Amino acid sequence: MESCCSSAGRPVVELPQSTVRFAGDSGDGMQLVGSQFADLASLSGCAIRTIPDFPSEIRAPAGSLAGVSGYQLSFGGEEITTPGDSPFVLVAMNPAALKVNLSELQPGGVVVANADEFTKGNLTKARYEANPLEDGSLAGYRVLPVPMTRMTDEATRASGLPGSARARCKNFFALGMMAWLYDQPMQPLLEWLMRKFRKSPPVMAANAASLRAGYNYANTAELFRVQYAVAPAHLPKGRYRRVTGNEAVALGLIAAAARLGRPLVYASYPITPASDILHELSGHKEFDVRVIQCEDEIAACCAALGASFGGAMGATGTSGPGLALKTEALGLAVMTELPLVVVNVQRAGPSTGMPTKTEQADLNMALYGRHGEAPLVVLAAASPADGFAIAFEAVRLATRYMTPVLVLSDSFLANSAEAFSIPDVSALPDLRVAPPVPEPGAFAAYRRDPQTLARPWAAPGTAGFEHRIGGLEKQDGSGVVTYDSANHRRMVELRAQKVAGIAADIPPAAVEGAATGDLLVVGWGSSYGAIVGAVRQARDEGYRVSHLHLRHLHPLPRGVGEVLHSFRRVLVPENNLGQLNALLRSQFLIETVAFPKVEGRPFLIREIRNAIEETIRA
Repeated sequence: MESCCSSAGRPVVELPQSTVRFAGDSGDGMQLVGSQFADLASLSGCAIRTIPDFPSEIRAPAGSLAGVSGYQLSFGGEEITTPGDSPFVLVAMNPAALKVNLSELQPGGVVVANADEFTKGNLTKARYEANPLEDGSLAGYRVLPVPMTRMTDEATRASGLPGSARARCKNFFALGMMAWLYDQPMQPLLEWLMRKFRKSPPVMAANAASLRAGYNYANTAELFRVQYAVAPAHLPKGRYRRVTGNEAVALGLIAAAARLGRPLVYASYPITPASDILHELSGHKEFDVRVIQCEDEIAACCAALGASFGGAMGATGTSGPGLALKTEALGLAVMTELPLVVVNVQRAGPSTGMPTKTEQADLNMALYGRHGEAPLVVLAAASPADGFAIAFEAVRLATRYMTPVLVLSDSFLANSAEAFSIPDVSALPDLRVAPPVPEPGAFAAYRRDPQTLARPWAAPGTAGFEHRIGGLEKQDGSGVVTYDSANHRRMVELRAQKVAGIAADIPPAAVEGAATGDLLVVGWGSSYGAIVGAVRQARDEGYRVSHLHLRHLHPLPRGVGEVLHSFRRVLVPENNLGQLNALLRSQFLIETVAFPKVEGRPFLIREIRNAIEETIRA
C-alpha cells in the first residue's frame, strides 16, 4: 500500500520484498553493480539472496545472446530463502539482455532499457526483426527507455578519461537509477568507490559522476510514477556481512583450523566455479593459512594429503571433471586414514558441460566414485552462509575420525550471497586432537581409539612415533605392510565401520513441520531455499506437507527411515535425474516420487510448489 510522499513529492509504495535483475554484456559490469546494490540493501536492514549468471564463454561477441551476463537479487523484510522466482525490475543494457531475460520478468514488471544500445546492429545480433522498445511487443510491461550511454558520456566528460573508458561507467548510471527507485542512499556507494579506485582518481570520479547522474535522472525525468520502500528484516541482533557460498567455505576452513590449533594448507588447481575459495584463502596468511596453486588436480589433492600427513589441516577444492582426477588420491586418503577435506563445487556436466551453470549431479560420484571399498564422509551445504558451518563440520569429522570428508556445494551456492551472522570464533567448539601417547616398543600407527576407531595422528619426524605409510594395505594395529587376506577383510570392515559410526555423532533426522502428513519433501544441498519457500506456501494453503533436508549424506542421520515411513507420499526434488531419490528407495525400500531438474538453473519456488500439489492429488 502507498505511504507518505517522498522528498520529490511522489508516493512511496511499501513492499515486503522485491526482486531486481541487472543484465547486460559480459563486459558491462553487471556483477559489480548487482553486488553493490545487494550491499546497499543489506545496509538498509533487508535480508538478501542473490544469484549471478555468467556466460560460459570467456568473452563472447559483444551484444550476442551467448554473452549476456546477469545478477539477480531478492531483498526484503520477510525471510528471503531464494533470489526470487521472477524479477519485478529488469535493467537491460542491450537488446540481447532483454531477449534472454524478458521471459522471466513478472507480468506488469518494469523494464529499464538502455535505449542507446538498441541500434540496428545490436538488434540483429539479438535476433530482433524490429525494435521491441517501439513495436508494441512489450505492452504487458512498464517500459522505461533511458539513453544511458549518452547521458553517462555527458556526465563523465570532466573526468579526463577517454570516451571508451567513460562508456564503461554506464553500469553505475543504472545503479544510481535503482538506488533512487528503491529510496536507497548514495553515500555508501560513493564511499565504496573512493576505496575501490583510490589509486585511480579519474576512474573514481567518472563512476561517481555516472552514479549521481543516474540517481538525479530518475528523480527528475518523471519516468517513475512512484518510489518503493522495502521493509527491513527482523534479524537476530549481531554483526552481519554479505557472503557468497565460496567465501563462507573459506572462512569456515580458516575458523576450523584455528580451533584445531594447526595450520591450514589449501592446495588447489583453478577451476570454475571453485576458484574463489582459492582466491579468498590466499588473502588470509595472517591466520596461518598456506595456499598452493598446483599444476593439476592430482597434484593438488596429493599436496593437501601430504600436508595432513605433516600435521597440518589439508584441504583442496575442485569442480566438474576435477573430482574425477582426485579419486586416486582420495583412495590413498582412505587407506592412510588421514584427515582431508575436499570441496566439490558442482557444475553442469558431463565433461566440460556448462561450466558456469549449476547442477547437483555429483552425488553418486561422491558416494561411490572410487575403486575398492573406499568409504568416506559426504556433507552438503544448504545455503551460501551454511558453507561456513558445513566446512567447520567437515574439519571436525575429518580430524576426530581420521578420514577424508567430501563437501558438496554447487555453482548456485558458490556464487550467490546472503547475510551471514559473524560468529565469535572463540565460542566455536574446540577441535584440538589429543597427541599420541608414547608406548613401549614400536609405535602402532593403526592402533585405534575404541570409541571412534580413529588411528593416531602422529607427525613425521616426531621421536618415538616413527612409522611407515602409503597406499599398500596395513596390518591392523602395527601398520606394517601386509597381504594377508584375513587382515585385509578386517581392515576393509574397520574403515567402513568407522565411517558408519559417525551417524551417532551427527544430529538425527529433523523434520520441519508436522512429524506425519500427506507429503514429505526431501532435499539436499542448494534446493533448500526453494523447498522451504514452497512447503511454507503449501502449508499456508492447508496442505499437510513437511520438509526433511539432508546436510549429512554419508552416513545418513539416524531416523531417516522412520521419518520417510511416517508420510503417505515422499517427493524428492533434485538438480539431477534422481540420485538421492534412488538412494532412498534402495536403502529404505520406500516408494518415492522423483522431481528432477537438469537445466543448469536452480529450482524456483513455484516449480516445487506445483509439484507438491500434483503429488498430493495423484
